Amino acid sequence: MEFKDKVKFVREKLCLSQQDLAKATGISFNTINRWENGLRKPTYVLQRKFNEFCESKNIVFNE
Repeated sequence: MEFKDKVKFVREKLCLSQQDLAKATGISFNTINRWENGLRKPTYVLQRKFNEFCESKNIVFNE
């Protein structure tokens, strides 16, 4: 699963808008939007922050 698909999956699973996901993770709306649209890849630090958010919501990706 590509990172953009993970972002969309998490957002839809938690019934959040991109804005709500941005607030919940502390990552800017523009960044969430660019990730989900495949325009940008996350930096290591932000990817880790996103993954920690997912783990806190019991969402685990098998890679």
